[in-house]
Amino acid sequence: MEGVLLSRERSKGIVGIFILVTVLFFIFIIFAFYTVSQLKESTSMGEGLLDKSKNSPIAVISIENEIMESKKTIEMLLAAEKEKDIKAIILRIDSPGGAVAPTQEIYEEVKRIDQVKPIYASFGTVAASGGYYIGAACRKIWANAGTLTGSIGVIMQMADLSELFKWAKYKSETIKAGRYKDIGNPARPMTDEERMYLNNLLAGTHKQFMDDISAIRKDRLKKDITELAQGQIFHGTEAKEFGLVDEIGSLWAAGRSIHKDLKLKGEFGLRFIKPQRKKFSLSEFLQEGEDALSLIKTKLEPKTAPAYKFQL
Repeated sequence: MEGVLLSRERSKGIVGIFILVTVLFFIFIIFAFYTVSQLKESTSMGEGLLDKSKNSPIAVISIENEIMESKKTIEMLLAAEKEKDIKAIILRIDSPGGAVAPTQEIYEEVKRIDQVKPIYASFGTVAASGGYYIGAACRKIWANAGTLTGSIGVIMQMADLSELFKWAKYKSETIKAGRYKDIGNPARPMTDEERMYLNNLLAGTHKQFMDDISAIRKDRLKKDITELAQGQIFHGTEAKEFGLVDEIGSLWAAGRSIHKDLKLKGEFGLRFIKPQRKKFSLSEFLQEGEDALSLIKTKLEPKTAPAYKFQL
């Protein structure tokens, strides 16, 4: 009889633990969705992007933090291009750089739109590497005296954990087809051949960076681009001396100068274009939960495969 009672108590305990885990799981999902929804902002073409309450003909689009995607920025650029009342665009750049491809996508779109509507750049605290790359596509750049800019170069960082794995008695097995397929694998040292291959890869991207800057600013640079593109960081006044930026001044100083130069009608003002917040969706709610769990699983798994990440 006591055995039956103990069995029942044990079953109740298991059920209780299962219920508790389930409740905690849903609390986690709700928390994950709320957190991600606060951090992620979606954009849509058209009305939601433009502040119709302000009729300033100068639009401001902010590019902030690390540049890892281009969609949001390009959609805001397209919305500003489409709006007839907007006569000029300022890119307010406050970014240390980021991934190569999205930076180049934004650069190309800025060059294209600038042929239709003038696009200018205003640098905030930092506009370095990829942030400068995008600014170089604009027809004129303003920077504050203390803005950190430049850092024209490309970087890739990898870790050789083979000695640590050996100490921990962790043995990695890699099966590959292709000589370079596991290049950068942290479970083994990099070979000289692989290092040369990656050096050539980065050198090619570095040349693209320098060529794109020269295509717009060649006549304004006071030194050869190769001298200025060794990864150095300059403050705003120094960048102006070298021809990397055109004027020293704030966002509002840039706006007033643009308003005057283009002979725009009406009182000076700036129209900030901001992405609208994402509306609640049950399917996206569930997807956010799956993404959060997948992210946690990925972070917890040991990394033995190479991760390719070279940045501007």
